[in-house]
Amino acid sequence: MRMRAFPSIKRFLVLLVCLAAVQGIRAQQHSALDTIRVAAFITPEGDTIPMGFLPPLTVEAKLSPQMKKYWAEWTRLRNAIYVTFPYAKTAGRIMNEINAKLVNVSDKKQRKAIIRAREKELKKEFTDKLTQLSVYQGKILMKLIYRETGNNCYEIIEEYKGYFTAAFYQGVAFVFGTSLKQNYDPAGSERTMEAIVRDVERMYGYRS
Repeated sequence: MRMRAFPSIKRFLVLLVCLAAVQGIRAQQHSALDTIRVAAFITPEGDTIPMGFLPPLTVEAKLSPQMKKYWAEWTRLRNAIYVTFPYAKTAGRIMNEINAKLVNVSDKKQRKAIIRAREKELKKEFTDKLTQLSVYQGKILMKLIYRETGNNCYEIIEEYKGYFTAAFYQGVAFVFGTSLKQNYDPAGSERTMEAIVRDVERMYGYRS
């Protein structure tokens, strides 16, 4: 009985060895295929951690009435600044040049001659263009002129043309629902406007 059972046991042991060898090869193949390359991110502390990228996701939602009003006003303001900013920049440069020349001039006739010479330049440059502006754009232009010169338009006209002329144009502005005394507070009421102006300045190359 023992001699007859020996060949069966021997074959069984050989079969176990073969199965173990096959499983080992499969395990090696599986571990090699199971390796996945991922992007790595190095933290400020020097640790390396795996990093993945999520596909872009678009979220759409309806604007509330308040947000619609806000973005409509913001777009209107941005468009007005785009239109009037070059005028304000040029006007501010000319006015600052006039003021620089008037500093040491006390003679009234000489002062008027300096003002009139540059006034002709301003009229030639802006008369036709400014007549095409809306009342709202004109208001924004006056704010930008204050930003460039440090004086509102009423003060500028009064300095160059006198009190009565300034008062006359202030009355005209009042009829159209605005005022020549447009100030500019970049940290307060004009904070949004200042942010847009800075973007426009970069666009026109006035600031880096």
